[in-house]
Amino acid sequence: MTERSIKQLIPARQVSDGAGVKIQRSLGLTQQLRLDPFLMLDCFGSDQASDYLAGFPAHPHRGFETVTYMLHGHMLHEDHMGNKGHLKSGGVQWMTAGRGIIHSEMPQQESGLMQGFQLWLNLPATEKMKDAAYVDIAPQDIPVLKLADGGQVKVIAGQFRSEQQLDGAIRGLSTDPQYYDVHIAAGQSIQIELPDDYQALVYPYEEAISIVHGDTSDAVQPHHAAVLTAGSTLQLQAQQASKVLVLAGKPIGEPVAQYGPFVMNSAEEIDQAIRDYQAGTLTGDKPLQSIQI
Repeated sequence: MTERSIKQLIPARQVSDGAGVKIQRSLGLTQQLRLDPFLMLDCFGSDQASDYLAGFPAHPHRGFETVTYMLHGHMLHEDHMGNKGHLKSGGVQWMTAGRGIIHSEMPQQESGLMQGFQLWLNLPATEKMKDAAYVDIAPQDIPVLKLADGGQVKVIAGQFRSEQQLDGAIRGLSTDPQYYDVHIAAGQSIQIELPDDYQALVYPYEEAISIVHGDTSDAVQPHHAAVLTAGSTLQLQAQQASKVLVLAGKPIGEPVAQYGPFVMNSAEEIDQAIRDYQAGTLTGDKPLQSIQI
């Protein structure tokens, strides 16, 4: 077995999106800072209402998937077909924009902490124009593996493999995304198995984490995306109780053309997406499908 180590560190930077929501962005800061099949990773978190209250009014997407994981707070999702979904603490919404969707994400609180992540996951060319779909995953429907030392692993997608195995809430997608929220107790470590050829990163969001390989231990500070080398195992170690996202996925290996909320394979397809949006035909006329989990 080969151990993964750090290939690149991407510190998150504060940016604003939507109607002025303050977020920390690592992947996706520039179009060069991607990790196939992942396009962007945003972390939002504030107990100041002015940082998030304006939310994300209606906006379009085409050609990829968005995964919103709410740690704390309450957001209301609405789409162009009139569907509504409440995303609350601990829940996930997995949305496939496909051919096109127009949606909004608006806070349903006027005070208190709002914290979570949004991940953009690319689609292969053969799936970019499929029908839009979504699923809302309640906190109790996300499998959780309790660790003997007091930590835990929430398996949002994929199959977690370590000393124990656990299937996630989402499986069977073409990029086979692995999405784990790993909580490690102080002074403890965990070894995770990952497919050798999958791209992978870790993102600590509460206290630092160390990546151990051989006799070397490299620290990753909170809100830094650590892109990993290839390998079959990942060993994480925590000096203090730590929380970290672990993401991995099968690379697509296709050209990426992006213009804001549209992600296609060529400039011509981007131009078509813009024309479709302007003409009101971005989404087609089919109702949204509900992904089965």
